[in-house]
Amino acid sequence: LLPNPSLRFLSYFLSSLKNQVYNNFCMIESHYFRNQLLKSFDFHFGFCIPSSKNTCEHIYDFPTQSDSFYFVDDRLVMHNKADYSYSGTP
Repeated sequence: LLPNPSLRFLSYFLSSLKNQVYNNFCMIESHYFRNQLLKSFDFHFGFCIPSSKNTCEHIYDFPTQSDSFYFVDDRLVMHNKADYSYSGTP
């Protein structure tokens, strides 16, 4: 159970700054609680429109850690690791 039920969603903002098509865009998210994998999601997009802004919102219980991997044309372009704190202090 989370201390604050309002912390149950995650929102992404993805912006393509270049005037370039990104083919085979894929985002893989893995969520952990106490180093145990809870959920993993694979999001596959055929392409991202050049110079576009896209939002994505996921609603689920937040874990304490996550790994997000971003691929373009089957090549890793970004890896983001996050640790979440629900204590109200940074």
